[in-house]
Amino acid sequence: MQGVNVKSEIGNLKKVILHRPGNELLNLTPNTLEELLFDDIPFLEVAQAEHDAFAGILREEGVEVVYLEDLMAEALDTDPALREKFLDQWIYEAGIRTDLYTQIIKDYINSEYTGTKDMVMKTMAGINLQELPQQHTNLLVDMVSDRTKLVCAPMPNLYFTRDPFAMIGNGVSINRMYSQTRNRETIYGDYIFNYHPDFKDVPQYYSRENTFHIEGGDVLNINDHVLAIGISQRTEPDAIDQLAHNVFSDETSTIDTILAFNIPVSRAFMHLDTVFTQIDRDKFTIHPGIMGPLTVFEITPDGNGGTKIRERDEDLESILTEYVGQPVKLIPCGGGDRIAAEREQWNDGSNTLCVRPGTVVVYQRNNVTNDVLYKNGINCLVMPSAELSRGRGGPRCMSMPAWREAI
Repeated sequence: MQGVNVKSEIGNLKKVILHRPGNELLNLTPNTLEELLFDDIPFLEVAQAEHDAFAGILREEGVEVVYLEDLMAEALDTDPALREKFLDQWIYEAGIRTDLYTQIIKDYINSEYTGTKDMVMKTMAGINLQELPQQHTNLLVDMVSDRTKLVCAPMPNLYFTRDPFAMIGNGVSINRMYSQTRNRETIYGDYIFNYHPDFKDVPQYYSRENTFHIEGGDVLNINDHVLAIGISQRTEPDAIDQLAHNVFSDETSTIDTILAFNIPVSRAFMHLDTVFTQIDRDKFTIHPGIMGPLTVFEITPDGNGGTKIRERDEDLESILTEYVGQPVKLIPCGGGDRIAAEREQWNDGSNTLCVRPGTVVVYQRNNVTNDVLYKNGINCLVMPSAELSRGRGGPRCMSMPAWREAI
């Protein structure tokens, strides 16, 4: 399966990109949690076991699981010159600006991490000062710095592979992310989609070099003609305008409508996929706080190389019914119980990964919501989630489908 093919959220999932949590979680400390967008520190050993269970569930359902770290290593191995190019770029984006420290870090990585995958994993994990060989640099900063200081910050959010890039039909958006902490993650997607033999010919609808922010959690493929994107804290309307132009300009794309959902700017509504996700041909899980009127902008080509926009002010059910093409049922997280909804939404109760129509991967801890899904005829594939959920993302957040069959 070369290239990508994702024209829905529910078609039979055949290939998915994951990242197994690694030593980047060991470089989380209480003092860096806020900067690195975590509320707590997951226990790595258990988080990895939970993630392995997630991958195992997908494989049992016939899904090919590929890992971001493997794809990146394979991309770099296509040309010996790419390793140095990548290292220079990674070091610069980690905030290193002096020639002295650039060379110290390059020498350290090249001597200690000679294998390509080992090197990739180290760039994800980050580097602290005590790892580097002590040198007499005669720099004041080295004399006063704590040896545990992070020189190159880790990327602990990488196991949420949904956000750095997004598959759109047969193309991809390589995103510019909201926070500098996470924007560094997109470097891996950039190399994969420019150099990996399976992905280098995929049309690119957005670049990480663009000015405006967009994240993959805000991008939902409704069907082969309709794309939904959230206007959120992390995705700007300017990015949606630019993405729409590029998608509509691609003659190979079948998308002719983009729905821009204006969702509240709050932690509870971080991305569109925390507001609703499709789980069957006619069913969606939703955050109960989004019920009622919702401003949606319908973006279509104007026939002259531009776009036209029509504002809609209707409830979510009416809008989804129109564009899905049949009446839909909205299933609220927590089953309508306010306390259960708030608790389970905190643990991404409505952020499910659909493997095929009516079959979804869910977190075990969201038992109230899962019971409601069972009662609505949904087959729930339950995964353990005590540690992974500390990163504030669910099964959809932790996966980037690369290939789905047509629905």
